[in-house]
Amino acid sequence: MSKIMGFQRPAVSQVNLPNLHKKILLASVFVVGAALLWPTQQEFSSQRIPVAIDIDSLLPHIAQQETTLKLVKPISPILDRVIESGDTLSHLFELAGIDQRTMYKVLEADLEVLALDTLLPGNRIQFWDNANGELDKLELYFNPAHQVVFTRFKDGTYGVNDINIDGIWQNRIVGGEINGSFYVSAKNAGLSAAEIQKVESLLKSKLNFSRELHAGDTFSVLVNDQFVEGEPTGITSIEGIRINTGRRDVTAFQNIDGNYYDIQGQSLTPAFQRIPLNRKVRLSSRFNPYRKHPITGRVRPHNGTDFATPIGTQVVAPGDGVVTLVTKHAFAGNYIVIDHDNKVRTRYLHLSRFLVKRGQRVTRGQVIGLSGNTGASTGPHLHYEFIVNGRPIDAMKANIAEAKVLPKKQLQAFQALVRSRSMMMDLG
Repeated sequence: MSKIMGFQRPAVSQVNLPNLHKKILLASVFVVGAALLWPTQQEFSSQRIPVAIDIDSLLPHIAQQETTLKLVKPISPILDRVIESGDTLSHLFELAGIDQRTMYKVLEADLEVLALDTLLPGNRIQFWDNANGELDKLELYFNPAHQVVFTRFKDGTYGVNDINIDGIWQNRIVGGEINGSFYVSAKNAGLSAAEIQKVESLLKSKLNFSRELHAGDTFSVLVNDQFVEGEPTGITSIEGIRINTGRRDVTAFQNIDGNYYDIQGQSLTPAFQRIPLNRKVRLSSRFNPYRKHPITGRVRPHNGTDFATPIGTQVVAPGDGVVTLVTKHAFAGNYIVIDHDNKVRTRYLHLSRFLVKRGQRVTRGQVIGLSGNTGASTGPHLHYEFIVNGRPIDAMKANIAEAKVLPKKQLQAFQALVRSRSMMMDLG
């Protein structure tokens, strides 16, 4: 066929090797292949191989710039002051360099809580400003459990946050023998003047302290003290009282409703009345913690109940207590504050006249003032606030003890409480 195609295939030369040589060559190939494929024990170093990296070429902008450390000035109040006797609100604002116009805006916000009027020597006030030199925040520090903070809105008005911390309550038992007067004996045992006054007030209908007590008679008082982060707040509550005259025990225990009863469940104070008026009047505005301001739309709580009273209407104390404040406010007008024996505080705003003084003890039904139209009032009315443990609640819905004797179901729970507290007082 090669001839037909026109060319001739060259002959392939063949090398004729002896059989022995062929076998030796084939065996060598197998040996070399096996050597190449045979696994060997090889250790890999765990150390990283150093590689030189040119940081300057990767981040040239860092190499060209100098690193400078900037010190940020800590933010601090423009005025941090512990209230001293004789300090006035206008003087404090003046010391902080805040104008009177701003002060009145703060007072308007304070109408919700009326905290600025309650500042006492030893309380702390702090003023903070913003970049424009305007009052940005105002803080009032009453104790570890109570602070009030005013903050500025963008429109130049202020909001208020009344902070009440529950903390931890711890019991202590104060007691001893009568040696001299009850006041001196209780004072020496560790009760404060306010606590002694409360004991005497609660038991005044059951015991004549000046005539019935004699040397050797004993007393025991169960006190509950409030602590926040281990620090005492100065707020205390009397939970149990027992005085032994040698002939009888005189007792008083606080129930869960805040009121005090003897061991038989008989109330030691007159029943608390719901409305601080001697006659029925129209309720013009109800308690509303979520009320919104008609212009700004922000929540501005109405923390009380308004009664449409003509100017000069008699306002009465709804229960026994001590008048703690009688003052005037740019927006609340003339107002009175009463602290009652059952953990309740009541406030009466826009009065036309005061009929009590600060520190005076009042009884249920006693006339304390006359209603009016003072302060930021749109018409004659009484604004009445009912506050329990520092928090405003609706006086029209509050669980007010109006009975002189505890009902049977409540009496059983109360007597169990008395047994528990009596055991603590026995141990003390």
